[in-house]
Amino acid sequence: MKIVNTPVRGSLLFILLPLILTGFVTKAQYVEKERDDTVRIYCQTRFDTLEAKKALARGTGAIKGVAFTRPVTGTYGFKSPLVKRMFANKMKVFLFPLTPYMEEYISLKKKKEKPKKLRYVYMDPNAWRFRLEAITNSDGEFTFPDMKPGKYYVKGILNWTTTGYYNEYTGSGYDGYGQINYFERKYYDVNHADLLEEYVEVKEEGEVVKIKLK
Repeated sequence: MKIVNTPVRGSLLFILLPLILTGFVTKAQYVEKERDDTVRIYCQTRFDTLEAKKALARGTGAIKGVAFTRPVTGTYGFKSPLVKRMFANKMKVFLFPLTPYMEEYISLKKKKEKPKKLRYVYMDPNAWRFRLEAITNSDGEFTFPDMKPGKYYVKGILNWTTTGYYNEYTGSGYDGYGQINYFERKYYDVNHADLLEEYVEVKEEGEVVKIKLK
């Protein structure tokens, strides 16, 4: 019987060499970090926790409101007063004491924040913590009871959807009169998010202030 010696050492090295090189390359790789082009804007005014806590202490007044928007009409996005109101159903409403910090924050949001350019205004976590919340009913009504005299900022985001359609070309054919083009109607949804906001002042204990949050 003739025994043939197989060159195991060379074959094994041939198999292991790519693995060794791959492992070496993997360890040597430098992973480039993702770019973060976000511009973060913060208030210069210091948030006063004691002031906010005092403003939200229990009182005998109340703020009652109704939250609604009007659908955009026309090419230029005009909200006509003749269009039927769309009431905020089960929307969360936030109330903040109108402190100097909150005034600066609101101003920065309106003047500086541009999401398309990745410019965002950030709220102090403590300012977010000192707030009251209410939920609207199906008629958009909400109430903040036990309010002290003072100035407040009330806001909510009303999400709603519109549906549109277009005719998509699907092909052509012929009949006795010539060519016919065929179309299929396609539907699509457009999501909207309207900021509803209002400034409120309770002037004295026991006063009930009524507002329209729109």
